[in-house]
Amino acid sequence: MTDVDTASMTAWVAPRYGGGEVLRSEIVPRPTPGEREVVVRVRAASLCSGDLHLLEGTPYLLRLGFGLRRPKHPMIGQNLAGEVIAVGSLVTEFAVGDRVFGEVPSGAFAEYVRADVKSFATVPNSIGWEEAAAVPDSGMTALQGLRDIGKVRPGQRVLINGASGGVGSFAVQIAKVLGAHVTAVCSTRHIEMVRSIGADVVIDYTVDDFTSSDTPYDAIFDLAGNRKLRDYLRVLTPDGAYISSAAAPGDNWLGPVRWLASVVIVNLFTRRTLKPLLMRPAPADLNYLAALVSQGALRPVIERRYPLAEARTAIAAFAKGHASGKTILVALDE
Repeated sequence: MTDVDTASMTAWVAPRYGGGEVLRSEIVPRPTPGEREVVVRVRAASLCSGDLHLLEGTPYLLRLGFGLRRPKHPMIGQNLAGEVIAVGSLVTEFAVGDRVFGEVPSGAFAEYVRADVKSFATVPNSIGWEEAAAVPDSGMTALQGLRDIGKVRPGQRVLINGASGGVGSFAVQIAKVLGAHVTAVCSTRHIEMVRSIGADVVIDYTVDDFTSSDTPYDAIFDLAGNRKLRDYLRVLTPDGAYISSAAAPGDNWLGPVRWLASVVIVNLFTRRTLKPLLMRPAPADLNYLAALVSQGALRPVIERRYPLAEARTAIAAFAKGHASGKTILVALDE
């Protein structure tokens, strides 16, 4: 195992469930790697909806796995980019000094993080830390939803409902990479941004109803969950695909479980494909996305940047919703 200093580090910790107000910056021991782990110096991290769910402990069903009364893993943050500073004795995929990015179970909002090598992929030198940190959760969610569930092909018509957010801004661009004609649904203030990333048609949901379209879509990627299922089916082709993300509606107890169950049940009685999306981190997908960014075919949209020291403020702003792209935390010494 490569030696690593046993010095301490600064990390954001949530000792109990709640909003950003429960977070506190603490000095904790710097991690050391296990046999198949690496320790990464965090250069940038990005926020995702999963961070909020784990911070708040909602839906409450989550607490069965993550701690009933308080978080089992109080250090928060899942998406990051940084530099490998130590590797475990059985690690052959990375070496000290490598630039990596990925999604980890927890602890990304810190100076250093430890995780299994399967959590990471290499960051090309042409991609900056902030861009790389923006990609993992949102990019893989968009890719797996459109490519794997939607099976989007050139010439198809795809609708992205919730096109301006973290996942949505990637979905618009990935659908274009896959050769689709893209209709993006967003609010008035995001129209120009969504157009700038390649949407062929932009619908302002505050003005027009996308479910009244005369032309059906081959795939609908629903990132908002703000319409009834029958509304989506009305504008879906007979062989089309409806992909529902974790942003589906729900209460604090079960969250989107009821909604996602209805999607699964209706799927049993139609030749259409209706599926909920549960993203599975995959280094191969990270490598594919990194190549797209490096080639200029994919541009991470970053709306807000905060120093890591202001994570509490960043999370409070993120929790208000209506973001345009991603919110980034930048390392203390950047």
